[in-house]
Amino acid sequence: MAAGKPYHHGYLRAALLDASLALIRKEGLHGFTLREVARRAGVSHAAPYRHFRDKNDLLAAIAEDGFNRFTAKMREAASKGDSPLERLQMAGIAYVQFGLDRPEEFEVMFSVELDPHIHLSARAAADASFESLLALVVDCQRAGLLPRYEPLTAARIAWAHVHGITELARRRQFGFKTRKEIVDFASTATAALLTGIAD
Repeated sequence: MAAGKPYHHGYLRAALLDASLALIRKEGLHGFTLREVARRAGVSHAAPYRHFRDKNDLLAAIAEDGFNRFTAKMREAASKGDSPLERLQMAGIAYVQFGLDRPEEFEVMFSVELDPHIHLSARAAADASFESLLALVVDCQRAGLLPRYEPLTAARIAWAHVHGITELARRRQFGFKTRKEIVDFASTATAALLTGIAD
């Protein structure tokens, strides 16, 4: 599309988000500018301001979309578990898989500061992700599992565990050659964690 040619209003936002992710994929967040996003989307330099106040506003929108997808994936995975502990583990594995499958979104989600007074819906989407994890921990404790820690602490431990696995895997620090190896390791590591905090 020629630069400056207008998108239908309903598609401009999606086009800008797609162009943003493509730019992050190539340059990382350090090379992210609204001007370059507009160029990649084939629109005028002023076009992004029809939807976003500034660069941070656009990044917050990427994070919001990412967290919504992220939460849906964890809930979908958890729903396939046969027990509270298995549902928690499957959500943790889905966490790792999301980071592997959507690395640009994942980077934005956990790199951009979401101002709760400005980016209300993005902050709410981020909070909903953690609340889903916390709810799974609470379900375990109601079933007499994971009694060692109070729910918030147990959820934070689980979060730190799977986030660390995801980041190390994304940065190729484990030495695994395939996605399956990473996911198999995530399954082993989450099982080990849950055994450790179940006492």
